[in-house]
Amino acid sequence: MPQPGDILRNHYKIIKILGSGGFGDTYLAQDIDLPGQPKCVVKHLKPNSDPAVLQIVRRLFDSEAQVLYKLGNDSDQIPRLFAHFEENGEFYLVQEFVDGVDLSHEIIPGEKLTEIAVTKLLQEILEILAVVHKKNIIHRDIKPQNLMRRRQDGKIVLIDFGAVKEVNTMTVNTQGQTSFSVAIGSLGYMPSEQAAGQPKLSSDVYAVGMLGIQALTGLQPNELPKDPTDGEVIWRNLANVTEKLADVLNKMVSDYFRDRYLSAVEALAAITSLQPQQRQVTPTVPIPQPQQRQVPPPPPSATPTKIITPSWSRRKIIKTVGFAGAGLGLAIVVPRLSQSNSVPITPFRIPSSSLQTFQFETVTVDAKGKITNRRNEEARYFTEDLGNGVSLEMVQIPGGTFTMGSPETEKDRESDESLQRQVTVPGFFMGKYEITQAQYQAIMGTNPANFKGEKRPVEQVSWDDAVEFCEKLSQKTGKTYRLPSEAEWEYACRAGTTTPFYFGETITPDLVNYGGNNPYGSAPKGEYRQQTTNVGIFPPNSFGLYDMCGNIWEWCQDVHNNSYQGAPTDGSAWLIGSDNNIRLLRGGSWFSDAWACRSDARLRYARANRNISFGFRVVAVAVA
Repeated sequence: MPQPGDILRNHYKIIKILGSGGFGDTYLAQDIDLPGQPKCVVKHLKPNSDPAVLQIVRRLFDSEAQVLYKLGNDSDQIPRLFAHFEENGEFYLVQEFVDGVDLSHEIIPGEKLTEIAVTKLLQEILEILAVVHKKNIIHRDIKPQNLMRRRQDGKIVLIDFGAVKEVNTMTVNTQGQTSFSVAIGSLGYMPSEQAAGQPKLSSDVYAVGMLGIQALTGLQPNELPKDPTDGEVIWRNLANVTEKLADVLNKMVSDYFRDRYLSAVEALAAITSLQPQQRQVTPTVPIPQPQQRQVPPPPPSATPTKIITPSWSRRKIIKTVGFAGAGLGLAIVVPRLSQSNSVPITPFRIPSSSLQTFQFETVTVDAKGKITNRRNEEARYFTEDLGNGVSLEMVQIPGGTFTMGSPETEKDRESDESLQRQVTVPGFFMGKYEITQAQYQAIMGTNPANFKGEKRPVEQVSWDDAVEFCEKLSQKTGKTYRLPSEAEWEYACRAGTTTPFYFGETITPDLVNYGGNNPYGSAPKGEYRQQTTNVGIFPPNSFGLYDMCGNIWEWCQDVHNNSYQGAPTDGSAWLIGSDNNIRLLRGGSWFSDAWACRSDARLRYARANRNISFGFRVVAVAVA
């Protein structure tokens, strides 16, 4: 163990020890080879001494050091790594010294910060963490002590990445398999999946959320009570805070990782959206890619009750007050009769002479994403004039019977995609594209979208916004427009296919706008655009519908249920469920991993929620 006065590698003179723990020791040192002998920080990591481990540890240490070199070059709010080396089987990192104090001097036990102060603090932290998450790197140890307020400029600096600490906890069993004996992180800030040794980007989001709640309540994270039924943090009654910020924090600290913002970029967008003067700021990362990204002022809040909020379509629904999407606030909305209570709608007739035909090319890919087939197809449609040169193209979808849901063998399937069953869907007309910003502006007179562009899909619309659009469109045209039922949506998306995607076994960013860093199956990684794209630039499915995979999640009529047990088999919407506020979205988005773009993937969200990856397309109940 180095002592004050010791010189490492004839270069770094130890001044004093700064801290010590199970992972090693940290020292303040001087670089005696440089003019002025500037200060630096030396981290001494003491790995398992088992000889079988050292070679693997050495590779891991070098790899993680390269990450730190790059991060320090990417941001002045991450300490630069000057050197890394090994001596006598022990490992050393030499980093930039940050002259400042950590956030434990601002977040003090028993003292509550104001909402304005906490919102600003969260934004500062998430801006740095977004840089890290953009490179798909997990910090693993976000807490006040690892966030330094630099004296020079008052900026927050993110220190002490937990990944490097793995070298201290690696073991190798008799079969040569490696494992880590200790979960990296700090109690109270570490969510369950991280404690189990499977950290995600959203694990860091959880830690930042807990830090925010700590600042608002004056309580340490391990002092906060949790709901014994679902593990959710109970804190709302301990702080004086608006529903908008509470919703964001609740989503950040959801017990299940897929129910949170998936990265710091998405969380940053949600926090930024709470500050109207920064509405037009576009995120640069996943979230993000909600990710991930801000929004118009949220709808008025009502007195909150415990409602069921969204999940990224994993195994459970989390109970929290309100929503934490990139928009928002909670609005308790009176159900609209035409959608919520399933009033029968009489189809209108479209004369065959009014239908036009368009040609298009579809493609099929193999499991590696290589195009194996191209087909020329055609479909019929009619055009609705919305005024001012804006039109809406509605494609004829023939009726038929299909198998709804996913087989148990499908990769990354969810339990709520069961049970598979035969559903017969009558014919209908569906929007050729997702509703664009120009179309939404023509009907609603506003454009709430974050990623501006007349031909881009409108986003940041709630289920109720989409329903209102359909009602106003119906009034304008004299025809009946509505959201699709889930069965109609999946039937139209599949377009006769039974594979996970209508393109085949997988997708690629050449075919779909999604988070290309996270492919499906054997497909390679590809471009992650970090925003919506104009509708119609990717190949359609065999019905002539564009962007049914990716770009934006699309609202459906249905109330969420945990499985298809008891669901209608006639193509109609399922409007009976445990909570009328929870509605379904389909299709994945620009921010989604590939698995979420599958034809059968489902996303449940509170109907009042707005998000920069949420939009819709419409259905016309018409016969030709």
